Amino acid sequence: MCVIVGAVASRNITPILVEGLKRLEYRGYDSCGVAVHADGGLKRARSVSRVAELAREVIETHLEGFTGIAHTRWATHGAPALNNAHPHFSRDRIALVHNGIIENHDALRDELKMRGYVFESQTDTEVIAHLVDHLYDGDLFTAVQQAVLRLHGAYAIAVFCRDEPHRVVGARNGSPLLVGVGQGENFLASDAMALAGVTDQIIYLDEGDVVDLQLGRVWIVDPTGRELSSAERPVKTVLAHSGAVELGPYRHYMQKEIFEQPRAIADTLEGVEGIVPNLFGPNADAAFKQIDSVLILACGTSYYSGLTAKYWLESIAKIPCNVEVASEYRYRDSVPNPRALVVTISQSGETADTMAALKHAKSLGHAHTLTICNVSTSAMVRECALAYITRAGIEIGVASTKAFTTQLAALFLLTLVLAKQRGHLSADDEAAHLKALRHLPVALQSVLALEPQIIGWSEDFARKENALFLGRGLHYPVALEGALKLKEISYIHAEAYPAGELKHGPLALVTEAMPVVVVAPNDTLIEKLKSNLQEVRARGGELFVFADADSHISSGEGLHVIRLPEHYGVLSPILHVVPLQLLAYHTATARGTDVDKPRNLAKSVTVE
Repeated sequence: MCVIVGAVASRNITPILVEGLKRLEYRGYDSCGVAVHADGGLKRARSVSRVAELAREVIETHLEGFTGIAHTRWATHGAPALNNAHPHFSRDRIALVHNGIIENHDALRDELKMRGYVFESQTDTEVIAHLVDHLYDGDLFTAVQQAVLRLHGAYAIAVFCRDEPHRVVGARNGSPLLVGVGQGENFLASDAMALAGVTDQIIYLDEGDVVDLQLGRVWIVDPTGRELSSAERPVKTVLAHSGAVELGPYRHYMQKEIFEQPRAIADTLEGVEGIVPNLFGPNADAAFKQIDSVLILACGTSYYSGLTAKYWLESIAKIPCNVEVASEYRYRDSVPNPRALVVTISQSGETADTMAALKHAKSLGHAHTLTICNVSTSAMVRECALAYITRAGIEIGVASTKAFTTQLAALFLLTLVLAKQRGHLSADDEAAHLKALRHLPVALQSVLALEPQIIGWSEDFARKENALFLGRGLHYPVALEGALKLKEISYIHAEAYPAGELKHGPLALVTEAMPVVVVAPNDTLIEKLKSNLQEVRARGGELFVFADADSHISSGEGLHVIRLPEHYGVLSPILHVVPLQLLAYHTATARGTDVDKPRNLAKSVTVE
């Protein structure tokens, strides 16, 4: 989602700012901009096009400076328009960029209007710029400290002032922000990747921190104004990815990432020689012995991985599991259980709703926390006592693919660890599960070989506007994920149901114009599922079934079958989701949508 980059240096920093935006533009944005201190004043360039267009404007206008900030915006308050693009100015004295949402912006706007401030945008961000300007009395750092005390909501901000060259001030509360330490120059960013190739010396800011960047100094204070020591905010060496990810032979990053799943699974499981608690951290054994249930908090695709894990945890580990939509959890009255293990799942580790839900759970007395995350340096990893880092690598496509399957692999490991610790995993079962996990990359390669058949189906799907997805038991969450993928990138309305629920409502939608996608592994529910298929055919519906090789479902009129090479038991969801990803991808390409950057969506959702 929104990206912040800032710099104080003795060299022209506009190339650094623009390049920082480029490295993270895959996360999604509607507009972008850069502002610098130049010729004794503030200058900026903004665009509602891509960062490449902004870069051209920077070159054409000779926008250069030693101090500056840059931003990509995903619209919340105000449409994606030039006047709403960051950076925002206040009285040509203050320049500011902001990630997050200010909840009391209306009241502050009214107050500032009464003080004579004129607003040029509909954003909540411009309110902060004018507030800092109103409080400014010769010291930008003090003005920002005073301003953030009046803000309600989530924010990461970077601001500089016309009257104080070579100074940038930042603050964070609920949105990520870090400092990059250089030689005689310093940087701000919302993600270390923005500074790859510039510096690998990173200081992660905590909630409520305010930071003062100058050429030879980084000064950080907590919300009370107390200066924080280097021990409290240590400099860490972070080796961020420094080059552009190449597409290679693929048309889109999503397709590339679908085909990277065998490698991603292998990397995620690398080093797993046995089922032991310390896979999740040195203190995991003691923590797991104290828990009696699991509470999973996640959003979107990660939520569906949690729903899948619920089946595993309760059937294999025999431990109760609740799965909550993170954006809903903290806004309802729940019954806390201090002995529950709270598991957050997030690709980026910065998902605002999941982070807020985690903090809410901790405030209720949940002390046992674990995150499954793809970014080892993320806020969620730092916030949780335990962690398992998936190794999916950079995922650029907005629609998550390899992050989902690696999350499932990690959650299955957690299931086995808890099962073994609770006495529900025999030595033979442990060996069999480990063998199956190690075979997953090969099995996934076989599933990916089905792509040509799936392309044939996608040509039919591209002409549709609605679709139903069905699954039973362990594969109902897979059906949910398949429907989400299709709607995300093809813009076809899709819903998923447990197949047994057909007769309780969704069957009314079934006609020859409604394709019905069915996840049909050869498990204990296959005969029940076959009855559901007959219900669809009796109403004239057209079925598209992903079956196992030995499921005895044959193609016929109105019934199309693609067979996966083998049945994979309890790990079947990891295989069955892949053809659903391919179906969504090829349907979207047939419809000509922007697969990697679907409309209205962003990769890393860092606002509520």
